[in-house]
Amino acid sequence: MHFKFRHALASLACAAGLSALFCGNAAAGDTVIRIGTEPSFAPFEYMDEKTKELTGFDIELIEAIGQASGFKPEIQAMPFDGLIPAILTGSLDAAISAFTITDERKKRVAFSDPYYKAGLGIMIRSEFKDQIKSAADLKGQKLCGQIGTSGAMYESKIEGVTVTQFNTAPETYLELRKGGCAAIVNDRPVHAYYMATTKPDDVMLLPDYVTAEEYGIVMNKSDEKVQKLINDGFAKIKEDGTYQKIYDKYFKE
Repeated sequence: MHFKFRHALASLACAAGLSALFCGNAAAGDTVIRIGTEPSFAPFEYMDEKTKELTGFDIELIEAIGQASGFKPEIQAMPFDGLIPAILTGSLDAAISAFTITDERKKRVAFSDPYYKAGLGIMIRSEFKDQIKSAADLKGQKLCGQIGTSGAMYESKIEGVTVTQFNTAPETYLELRKGGCAAIVNDRPVHAYYMATTKPDDVMLLPDYVTAEEYGIVMNKSDEKVQKLINDGFAKIKEDGTYQKIYDKYFKE
């Protein structure tokens, strides 16, 4: 195919948003991969109050993977419960947003190799410290949850609970502190970050993990090229020490 004609077709495809992989940055020689995230889940992904830029462990991780594997991550923010549907419809190529690897999700999407070991934790209003000491004490309680998360899924299976769901983790914390619920089940590192940065005296974090989980980057099952780029890049940054440096920046203490 003549170069000018081929270039024109590429431009039309890019304008139509048909393929991020086809529409690499020609000047820089980068392949562009559209990455979705829900930017209110600190310390994994959040807006820096000073710079007003998206940052966090997941963001630095995918940027490092892209550099190692030769692609440019084009990061798009959207609600958490919209990320997997966007991948299934082709609006996104991948998503990194503290996704717990579950058998239920694996029926719909592909996951990268696990990149973080985590688990669920329970945050409660301090007034309930004598009533709620473990997951077993959540029965019959009014709970807050974040839509689409493994924490909300866990809550929905507890006997006799009333669960009010919100789009973001900060909204659940606000509702908890207002007295709208007794507890929240969500990723414990996120709870811990909130406690460390906010230092509230009206809520408290229970000491134990409720579950053991691993996080993975979500991709379309049919897109083997994206899967290879992400997994190969992740393997490289683990081997050369980049992953450990990013991990230590956010979690060493």
